[in-house]
Amino acid sequence: MKLKRKFYGRPTLDVTRDLLGKNLVHYIDGKRLVGKIVEAEAYIGTVDKAAHSYNNKKTRRNEVMFGPPGHAYVYLIYGMYNCINAVTQDEGEGTATLIRAVEPVENIEIMAHNRYNKPIEELKKRQIFNLTSGPGKLCMAMGITNKNSNGMDLCGDTLWIEKAEENEAFEIVETTRVNIDYAEEAVHFPWRFYIKDNPFVSQK
Repeated sequence: MKLKRKFYGRPTLDVTRDLLGKNLVHYIDGKRLVGKIVEAEAYIGTVDKAAHSYNNKKTRRNEVMFGPPGHAYVYLIYGMYNCINAVTQDEGEGTATLIRAVEPVENIEIMAHNRYNKPIEELKKRQIFNLTSGPGKLCMAMGITNKNSNGMDLCGDTLWIEKAEENEAFEIVETTRVNIDYAEEAVHFPWRFYIKDNPFVSQK
């Protein structure tokens, strides 16, 4: 079942935690590319120096963050890697959840080709676990880019998040976010959540 708008229009930390175990779906070229969300981070611009929207600063790059909840905020880092976020809370607040890692569920063969340009049978075990274990990796594997997905409605029919068919029991780890050394006191915020012992969680 596809998540409805009201799911996203809640406190960002609640949304971030609740996204774990849900499926990220990208319908592209007539195929469903699906990954179970196993790691996510919250970004709350009003108090968060790690957020693109810190201090309520709205730019051409981050304007989607200030839009209605339930839309995709996809941005480039280092000019080459895409990262997908789900906009949260109320319109105008500049909040979002970064999807950091997913576990491949459907059409892993296509994901393998997108990431490595190789058939899944030729991948080593390490490469399979590395397939979607990071925000840039999962976007590459699932064909999600700033150009084709930024601002897209997550309640639409191309890119969305849905409940998994089976309710899997898992333990959630709550810890600090990564790669935000510039963010002063925000580096200590425990706003990163992941499924304990899942091999697709990012390593840094």
